[in-house]
Order: sequence, then structure tokens, then C-alpha cells
Amino acid sequence: MSVLVKNMSALQQDWPEPVVRVQSLSDSGITEIPSRYVKPISDRPSDVITPSGCDGFFSEGVDSIPIVDLGVEDTSEVRDQVSRACRDWGFFQAVNHGVSPELMDRAREVWRQFFHLPMELKQPYSNSPRTYEGYGSRLGIEKGAILDWSDYYFLHYLPTCLKDFNKWPALPASCREVIEEYGKQVVALAGRLMKILSASLGLEEDFLQREFGGDDIGACLRVNFYPRCPQPDLTLGLSPHSDPGGMTLLLPDDHVPGLQVRRNDRWITVKPARHAFIINIGDQIQVLSNAIYKSVEHRVIVNSAEERVSLAFFYNPKSDILIGPAKELVTPESPALYSPMTFDQYRLFIRMRGPGGKFQVDSLMSPRPSGQSCGGRGSIFNVD
Repeated sequence: MSVLVKNMSALQQDWPEPVVRVQSLSDSGITEIPSRYVKPISDRPSDVITPSGCDGFFSEGVDSIPIVDLGVEDTSEVRDQVSRACRDWGFFQAVNHGVSPELMDRAREVWRQFFHLPMELKQPYSNSPRTYEGYGSRLGIEKGAILDWSDYYFLHYLPTCLKDFNKWPALPASCREVIEEYGKQVVALAGRLMKILSASLGLEEDFLQREFGGDDIGACLRVNFYPRCPQPDLTLGLSPHSDPGGMTLLLPDDHVPGLQVRRNDRWITVKPARHAFIINIGDQIQVLSNAIYKSVEHRVIVNSAEERVSLAFFYNPKSDILIGPAKELVTPESPALYSPMTFDQYRLFIRMRGPGGKFQVDSLMSPRPSGQSCGGRGSIFNVD
């Protein structure tokens, strides 16, 4: 029995300490954040690149993540732009993507309204560490962990057997309707992007989708709420991490910056294009591509003046399919870097620990034969 399976029973039905809603702390008028949210000095926001004259955003052409216009008729140009973005950044912004701009605005606003409901209407949706589904305020189950300055709502969209409308907010009145239509349109976009990613790796267009399970894939939504923070220089809205799934389609806040991407040992604040999705590679595509495309560490900063709302839609492999490097991308010169693992196994590995930079996926790299190197890391996670 694997270490992972043995640890399944360790997942608790409830959190290791009483859950405190960060929004309630913010609304209470405190001038100092509790010590549980103060990051070690090395992890606090610093070396933040914010050119003057752009309200905290990057100006165009200043180390900004690439923007890819999916409406361009030349599909080879789109494919090449995506390939360069994934190799160089692991991130890109998609514009003219086919999702209704009006629906994007409605989705963001209906969730903002949810977080501003009275606590007694939100609390019945509280989640547990067993599934994370529902209204939450912490990630990971380590007792005494330093927490992030954020609340969130997590729900399943696919497969349909996991879609439980009773766990979706009933208020605001249009919330469930908006979630359903938003999910439908974003899933269609994700399927289109999977074809582009496959072709950009020199694979058949349906390769990645097929490896993910065909039509039987997983998709879920995490809505992030980052309240105002009286000491934003001491904490983070979300700690550095790479996304464990396949691909993330992020609808960012349309007014307030916050997402930062790690590039060349610097943290770069992303300037969202209007009605764009921010797309990033997850750990599962890093594994399937044999690290040709790499998931990239990112984090979220907070501020003292304004709250933020963002919607992260995760497009994932079927939970019980083994994911390993594509044999088409494995050569004697580029041997397989990872042993196959199901997404369920990997997700539990992450859930036990919470965000951990790039450590999670990098720790799974297979030991190299004598004379080959994988950066000094051997696999510390046995799934046999």
C-alpha cells in the first residue's frame, strides 16, 4: 500500500483549528493582522515590480505575460504564440476567446454579492478538508500553519456525478444559473485550448484531451475573495504555488491587481487585459509534456484600499487515470522525468500539505540513471 493511500484516512472531517473568516477580520476594523497571517520575512511581498504611472499594473512591453488573440484566422500563428508563451512563461492571456464578456462580468459580480451576504446566509455552505467543496478560509490541514489572507468558495462542475446543486449558493438568486452557463462556456474554451496545446507540442490535436479522459474529465471552480488588509506588506492572499491540475483559466478582478508570476527569481504583477482569461499550465500538463511546458509558481498580494474577487476554473484529468510523460515526447536524449500517478493521488498529496511553491511537482521527478541529472532531486513519493 502506498504512503498516499495510508494517508487517506488522515484527512479530517473538520479543520484542525476553529475557522476564522478573513472577511470578518477585515470588516472588524483591526489595524494589525493576527500573527497567524504574518508570513516569514523571506516570504513577505518584496521585490515587487510596479512601474510608475500604471496604478499598480505593468505597462505594456514591460516584462508582461504574453497576450494571445484566439480570434486570429491563422491557426499556425496562434499555435506558435501559445507554444512560445508556454515555454517561456507558463502563462498567457487569451483574448477574443468566445466566452461572452457580459457573462464574465455577471459571474464576477454575482460572486462578489455572495461574499457580501450576511454571515448567517454563507455559513451553512462551510466546507471541510475532506472535499474542500463550499465556503472556506484555509488550505491544508497542518495544525498551526501560517494562513493566507483570503476566503474562497470551491465547487465541482464536472464530472456531472460530482455536481451537487445543493452545495452551490442559492443566493444571490441568479447565482446557480450564472455558474452553470459560465461553466459551460469556459469548458468549451478549455477544450479548444487543449487542441492548441496538443498541436503546439507536435502531437495530434486530440492528444491531451484523450489523455485527460476524453469527455470524462474533471472541472471545478474556486472563487477567491481577498478582503482589504491593514498590513499587506506582512502577508499574502495566496501563498506561492503551482496549480496541481491540468490547466487553469482565471477570470481576474477587473479593477484591482494582485496576481504575481515568478519569473527569473522576480515577482511580476500581472496586468489583466480587458475581458481576457489568464491561462496557466498546471502540474499535470508539465508531467504529460515531460516538462517541455512547465507549471509556474505564482502568488497573490493584497492591499489596504480595496478587496479583490477572482474566479479560477480548473480543467483537470479524470481523477483515476494514470498521468505520465507522453511516449511521443520521450527520447533517449529526453528520458521520462516522472512516474505515472493518478490525479486523485496527486491531489491528495497536495491537500495534505497546502500550497508549497514548485516543491510538490518537482519532488516527484524520477531519479536519473548514473551520469544523468535531474537537478539533484530524487523522487521522495512512492506510489507503488
